[in-house]
Amino acid sequence: MKRLLSIELQKIWMNKASRILTLTYFILLSFIALIAAIKFDIGPFKFHLAEMGIFNFPFIWHFNTYVAAWLKFFLAIVIVSMMANEYSYGTLKQNLIDGLSKKEFILSKFLTVTLFAFGSTVFVFIMSLILGLSFSSYTEFSIIFSDLDYLLAFFVKLTGFFSFCLFLGILVKRSAFALGFLLVWSIMEGIIRGTLAFKIFPDSDTDEMITQFLPLEAMSNLIVNPGPRLSVVKNIGTQMGISTDVDYSVSYSAILIVLVWTVVFISSSYKLLKNRDL
Repeated sequence: MKRLLSIELQKIWMNKASRILTLTYFILLSFIALIAAIKFDIGPFKFHLAEMGIFNFPFIWHFNTYVAAWLKFFLAIVIVSMMANEYSYGTLKQNLIDGLSKKEFILSKFLTVTLFAFGSTVFVFIMSLILGLSFSSYTEFSIIFSDLDYLLAFFVKLTGFFSFCLFLGILVKRSAFALGFLLVWSIMEGIIRGTLAFKIFPDSDTDEMITQFLPLEAMSNLIVNPGPRLSVVKNIGTQMGISTDVDYSVSYSAILIVLVWTVVFISSSYKLLKNRDL
């Protein structure tokens, strides 16, 4: 496994575009810390994000994983490009000639996907811990390490999403088309959600019960928008008569659904490669 992973990392690092995108991704992750510097006054109104409690434990685990998840598209480009380059440069065929089986080839890609997800999770954990210890009003050990299941959800979300990108890269063979397909799929899920919510089941939550099984929707359900949890947002919502009573906990049913989709994407990738004439 170490050999397979080493081969893939060398391919990524030797490709200038992939190297730059990977470094850019982790640099942008670190920019979450700059949110603490956002501060401005408009007359009597003072806006300072750090003082609003976004870096308080345990809320910071929710907030940072939610924000960091939006940056996953940088690594998505790396993953689909990684697969497209295998076809463009003929390295896939050469690897198979050199004795690498198709099963080992897919395993090497999945290990890379998992490493990206794990590395991102560790990075967010360390960064959140530093920010929390610097700005949080609560530094008790039990509070600091509560709600860490958001990190598990973040890892599962990235693993599932990157596995989907890997599958699209193998299916389409061209990075631009694979990313286009990803966009089309996202739009299709949006249309399905809208149709079920407003046309078929307008007076019930049946649409949510159905759409929770869609891959991108399931990934989205892992970490919901943490904004309404902030006290200032709750107060505004209360004054406007808007309910902010939402379940923000990590859904373990969503984790299971995403894990199942991950298995489907990886096994489908292997079957595509196995049956394809290279």
